[in-house]
Amino acid sequence: MQPLIDNARMFGQRPEEFARLAEGQSPDVLFITCSDSRVVPALITGARPGELFELRTAGNIVPPHALEHPTSEAATIEYAVEVLGVKDIVVCGHSHCGAVGAVVRGDDLAAVPAVRDWLAHAAEEPKCEDPADPTVAEAVQNHVLTQVLRLRSYPFIERRLAEGRLGLHAWFYEVHTGTVWQHHAETDTFETL
Repeated sequence: MQPLIDNARMFGQRPEEFARLAEGQSPDVLFITCSDSRVVPALITGARPGELFELRTAGNIVPPHALEHPTSEAATIEYAVEVLGVKDIVVCGHSHCGAVGAVVRGDDLAAVPAVRDWLAHAAEEPKCEDPADPTVAEAVQNHVLTQVLRLRSYPFIERRLAEGRLGLHAWFYEVHTGTVWQHHAETDTFETL
């Protein structure tokens, strides 16, 4: 913890670098990814403060749209699209994902009931030929595509897509190589950026 505290102390000693951030935010991209500590959106994209609006959830899960039961995730997505006017949304899964791996392997999650219920509520079991693969790459890629489809169920997203004012992107990040892959709808394959 001490190195983090030391950096936080030094970070606040450069106010001139951050003064413009007090004027507000206008990010172009909503970046939805996993809470996993190995996935750092600003590091992956090179984004500076104010350039990405982030939503991090266990397993980069986008819950189904349901007005009668609003979620923090849905509120974040709505705010990014309707208030901030982001132009693109990236859903970025990653290799070695514990959440997707647990779903694919059918792990017993009785000891972590909130995790179990979140995964059961929000995730369909992703297609995976080899559940023993520690990278769970195929499963995560299929899971990311499911989350992109979920986003399309949000009326305000579907409207902006129809108007050509929003782009949806499915990414897969390999934590062991640093490589980022993007899904191409034309070929239905993930290819390196």
